[in-house]
Amino acid sequence: MHSLVQPNAWVALKLPSGNIKTLQVVPNTTISLGKYGSFPSNLIIQRPYHLTYELEDRRESENFNRLRVVPASELYSDILSSGTSSALPGTATPAPEDDDGTTATPTGVEYSLVDPDSGVVVAKTDRAQLDVSARQTLSMEEIEQLKRDATDAGKDLIAKLMLSHTAIDQKTQYSLAKYKLLKTRKYIRRFCVLPLDVPMLGNWLLEEKDPAKILEMREEMVALLGCWANVHFGGKDRCEKGEPEADSENKVADGENKPESEPTAGRWLVVDDTGGLLVAAMAERMGVLYPAEAGDSAAAKQQPTSPQMKRGELVGQVESNMNVITEGAQREIVQDTSKQTETQDGEQAVVKATQTPRKRHTGDKHRHDDMHVPYAHSNTLTLIHANSQPNLSYLRYFDFDHTNPNQGLDHPLARHLMTLSWLQLLEPELDSAYSATPPQATPEELRSWKANRRGTYHRKRRRWAKIRHVVDGTRGGGFSGLVVASAMDPISVLRHTVPLLAGGAPVAVYSQTIEPLTALADCYSVSRRAAWVADPPAEAAGQSAEELERWPGTDEFPLNPSLLLGASIQTSRVRRWQVLPGRTHPLMTSKGGAEGYVFTAWRVKPAEGKVEARGKTRPRKRKAAES
Repeated sequence: MHSLVQPNAWVALKLPSGNIKTLQVVPNTTISLGKYGSFPSNLIIQRPYHLTYELEDRRESENFNRLRVVPASELYSDILSSGTSSALPGTATPAPEDDDGTTATPTGVEYSLVDPDSGVVVAKTDRAQLDVSARQTLSMEEIEQLKRDATDAGKDLIAKLMLSHTAIDQKTQYSLAKYKLLKTRKYIRRFCVLPLDVPMLGNWLLEEKDPAKILEMREEMVALLGCWANVHFGGKDRCEKGEPEADSENKVADGENKPESEPTAGRWLVVDDTGGLLVAAMAERMGVLYPAEAGDSAAAKQQPTSPQMKRGELVGQVESNMNVITEGAQREIVQDTSKQTETQDGEQAVVKATQTPRKRHTGDKHRHDDMHVPYAHSNTLTLIHANSQPNLSYLRYFDFDHTNPNQGLDHPLARHLMTLSWLQLLEPELDSAYSATPPQATPEELRSWKANRRGTYHRKRRRWAKIRHVVDGTRGGGFSGLVVASAMDPISVLRHTVPLLAGGAPVAVYSQTIEPLTALADCYSVSRRAAWVADPPAEAAGQSAEELERWPGTDEFPLNPSLLLGASIQTSRVRRWQVLPGRTHPLMTSKGGAEGYVFTAWRVKPAEGKVEARGKTRPRKRKAAES
């Protein structure tokens, strides 16, 4: 991930109140923070993350606030000063004394708690403790006026509020710190720029947006899915530079699904109904979520450039080219008499030099080959969705738009993320996008067509080649793991996805409730597996191992119980704690919602034939003699 704020990048601004504001940093625009103020977006571009900024007072000729980086010594001044304080924690400020030296006692008892049996007063409270608002001498109108005329980023207002408090000397050290923190969060004009990574995005969606769209999946649940599915970097692709394999055109054109001689590692199968949050978390683990930092040229393209600067550079190039050509022409005039021909060549060179070179696309090397597929062969994600188009809306926060047909190949997900529907996986011949072979035109016909028709022709062929490649590769199997986070029945999902896994591949399934996962774990229980081995169902008689892997299911055996081992269900919830000197305890309140559970298991290949135990055994007579 980038360490600096890039142009057009999505960031999270943490406000003093603790709220998170997500926005896209578009160059040459103004970012508004509501009551805190506004500032130009260019002030935080190309600056590090995790810096705390303070909005300064507006100048007379400007309609925006300038920013000041708050140093760490100022941010943690209260914590550093409390360590050197001589006052012990928990001790109250001495009560004020009268002129004669006696301690003033509260008067005007308003409420009393009396024991109904004995009539003894158990506790009493005076109005001075109840009417806290009366301790503040500033009225609401004066506070509002100070807010409008606030200077020094709100610190003057906080100081006046504390000085106007009549009972500030009666507060304990902890109470005074709590009061100051409350006013600081309310009136200080500061914010912190944080990177919008997967944990930050998940917490923002869970706390401030609609958690149902991500199936109420907490950060610890996302981490459990990635760990139990063993999602990691799968290695560099052998076709990383985009060079096509030999006979790739023939394989796609013929529609053959030939398994590779060597299994390809680092391919994960995912069923995601969280809008792309699970895909983003897996891509981050695999190292294909963020573009490489070396691509600073993309950021340079987005920076505004002056047309006068471009025009000056162009004139300088023309003049230098003209000087070089003139000197060469003078030498050739002395040596050769073909002056006219060389002058024409020089003029053509000037024209070529003044023309701006056309920027080639990353895939222009194979633009002429419609059957070339830009997908990688390892370290890939294959998403299975139930709609005509996958829902990956949350990937736009990571500069990837799957619905954009002009999405460049410079983003890693463009080469490492493949999608297909359930129809294409189960019945591909019923999908017209897969089965309908596009017509092939001759070069003479292509030259006679208009540009729009030629573009449509090439676009359809490239789309058909991509779909053919993804469907055939997915149906071939050999995946390294399976991750599921869907509202669909997990039994129906695993019935068609488990046979696509390689031996030893982990399986991780998330569900908001435990009941679907309990039924799934029962299908792969030890007792059901023993019943399958001891008394196989009548429908399984005479079927091969490959046919049994795609077992359609019955009432007694909904799934083939011999395909997964170690089935278990678990959950985890992080408990927040307050960590303060002498007051460390878990927080009493937390967010509710679905608990969330994870089903884990491992893919195995059932042994064919009779299993025998072999090894060196000791004879019984020898054992009897030794005893």
